[in-house]
Amino acid sequence: MDVQIILVGLLFLAALFYIGRIIYRSVVPKKGGCASGCGKCGVDFSNVEIKKK
Repeated sequence: MDVQIILVGLLFLAALFYIGRIIYRSVVPKKGGCASGCGKCGVDFSNVEIKKK
């Protein structure tokens, strides 16, 4: 095989791995919170008072 074909194949496989990793990280939830990364899961509601009827 030609060296150029091997290099292009390796670059293609690396790109597939990179895109697959991005998709995997966006689908699988993180252990510490949700996968969106917006920070709303870590809000402290301990000071919020709940009104009772």
